[in-house]
Amino acid sequence: MSGGVTGSGISRGDGEGSYQVHLDPGTQGSRAKIFAVYGKGGIGKSTTSSNLAVAFSKLGKRVLQIGCDPKHDSTFTLTKSLVPTVIDSLESVDFHSEELRPDDYVYPGYNGVLCVEAGGPPAGTGCGGYVVGQTVKLLKQHHLLEDTDVVIFDVLGDVVCGGFAAPLQYADRALIVTANDFDSIFAMNRIAGAIQAKAKNYKVRLGGVIANRSEATEQIERFNERIGLQMLAHLPNYDVIRRSRLHKATLFELEEESAELEYARNEYLNLATALWNGVEPLNPTPLRDREVFDLLGFD
Repeated sequence: MSGGVTGSGISRGDGEGSYQVHLDPGTQGSRAKIFAVYGKGGIGKSTTSSNLAVAFSKLGKRVLQIGCDPKHDSTFTLTKSLVPTVIDSLESVDFHSEELRPDDYVYPGYNGVLCVEAGGPPAGTGCGGYVVGQTVKLLKQHHLLEDTDVVIFDVLGDVVCGGFAAPLQYADRALIVTANDFDSIFAMNRIAGAIQAKAKNYKVRLGGVIANRSEATEQIERFNERIGLQMLAHLPNYDVIRRSRLHKATLFELEEESAELEYARNEYLNLATALWNGVEPLNPTPLRDREVFDLLGFD
């Protein structure tokens, strides 16, 4: 397979001039449906990923969520804590991965969702992509991908460098979380370009857009129509979603009753159903940065 850093040197392949972490062939072949969730930092990817994971579990699927952020807080609403990371577990055995068992780094979450936090090296001292790769390698070694129906990678911010683009090497569909504002859509355009570059050499394809924290969606829809994306779900800026995070809980655990909560739960269940049944791959044409400025006019 072309593109990547290998033991014999560096090769090009994932876009002009790019140098990327090479996919270990031994990590391919999972039967699970794998999704990678991207979006601007702070846009609500972890909230989206965790609620989507529970929605899949409500459909009877065995779900694994992998947090790919060094601050390792992707799964805390599922586990009610900041669980030890893969990098923590590897350090505890002096990086002899054969000494680890699944219980050392996989933690049970709400409704049976399995939770893993990849973690990462201290800032400026290592490659996050290496940690993601080691995490997937461990999961394969312990047959956890083969025994799982759905895998969700919740990926750091809008960073799409070789390291944090690593989940795109494993995913079937990439999903982008965005709000109805310029910064979020600008980041979405850049992410779409990164995914398209990966799609040249890997099976990943863009699945669609999840509108989050936005009452209106007209700017998202304008952008989607221009480049060839589609919106899969819309989660308005409901206070019940904010409060669920404060309670360290997913929306499906709250005991209150409200129209907002019912809508949000149904939106996630409908999204999970659509993704399980299979959404058509998209082939968008990202814009140049200046074109995004020109397209999105905010009064």
